[in-house]
Amino acid sequence: MTWAPKHIPEILAAAGQHLVLSLLSVLIGGIIAVALGIVCARRPRLYAFALTITGIIFVIPSLALFALMIPFLGLGMKPALVGLSSYCLLILLRNVVTGLRGVPEDILDAADGMGYGPWQRLVRIELPLALPLILSGIRIALVTVIGIATVAAFIDAGGLGTIILMGIDQNYPEKILVGGLLTAFIATFFDVLLSRTEKAIVRWRSD
Repeated sequence: MTWAPKHIPEILAAAGQHLVLSLLSVLIGGIIAVALGIVCARRPRLYAFALTITGIIFVIPSLALFALMIPFLGLGMKPALVGLSSYCLLILLRNVVTGLRGVPEDILDAADGMGYGPWQRLVRIELPLALPLILSGIRIALVTVIGIATVAAFIDAGGLGTIILMGIDQNYPEKILVGGLLTAFIATFFDVLLSRTEKAIVRWRSD
């Protein structure tokens, strides 16, 4: 390793950009998925339609999806955020709806009997009980997006993909290795962190 020790600030900046891009994408996708999931949980036809649309988006190759955004949003962070957020929707929506539908009917009946309104029941009963599944979806979506975000370098969105792309263009294996290993490290870190958080919530609920 000769290049990496001399370019630590550049590597850290790229890693920071990658992290911001990934976290923002999942946050945006999560907000949309939770709102859509709440609406779809009791509407099977709407849910089937939403799954079809998000499923179609999910199977579009990432570079093609980013390229489709360029005429409308140009290059840089904006098209990358839209594309990556779109990739989150299928994973997050399924987990939100599955979590909400998995709340036992007797608990919902008890909440109704205590005088909870629909929104009060949703916020205080349904979403907390669905939280482990929602968090599992966030974990899967974030790990997925961290990997896909490397492709965003092709549309000038920054991140570790920039280092990988430089390595490919310059035939410089060390840059490819650094970018790839750091991407894998970040994905593994969040996978372990969110997995442990999910298990802690399940244990807390069972106590």
